[in-house]
Amino acid sequence: MLIIRAAEAKDVDRIFELILGLADYEKLRDRVTGNAELLRSHLFGGHPAAEAIVAELSELTIGFALFFPTYSTFLTQPGIHLEDVFVQPEYRRQGVGKALMTAMAKIAHDRGCGRLEWSVLDWNQNAIEFYQSLGATVLPDWKTCRMTAATLAEIASKS
Repeated sequence: MLIIRAAEAKDVDRIFELILGLADYEKLRDRVTGNAELLRSHLFGGHPAAEAIVAELSELTIGFALFFPTYSTFLTQPGIHLEDVFVQPEYRRQGVGKALMTAMAKIAHDRGCGRLEWSVLDWNQNAIEFYQSLGATVLPDWKTCRMTAATLAEIASKS
């Protein structure tokens, strides 16, 4: 039986393994610079930066969703940014991704959020179609902007 539940500290090593699986799938493994201990501190330390839910089947963690709060000035409401959702390839097309996304929608709804947002790679047509089948809108006119830690340090040093 599939179980979706809040992640616990004991899940961190497995979640990090799944993060590496996601990085492999996206062909971005070389960009993973973090580790399970950093993830543990950011999920369960004194000042958590994010939360996660996990999908379990027969006590095996087969997927996860990691998210954090946002805020919309236009809506003047809180929101949630879904950083990553991942299901091991051999468990896809069995309702696991839909269960994770449904749980995320419930979390956002229960917290009074005006939005649940995430990014999807433009080449990942399977994911795009999956998200659209759930009722999500893929925004064509928005691009993700990012400053890396090195850029942040450079800018901060000039202030």
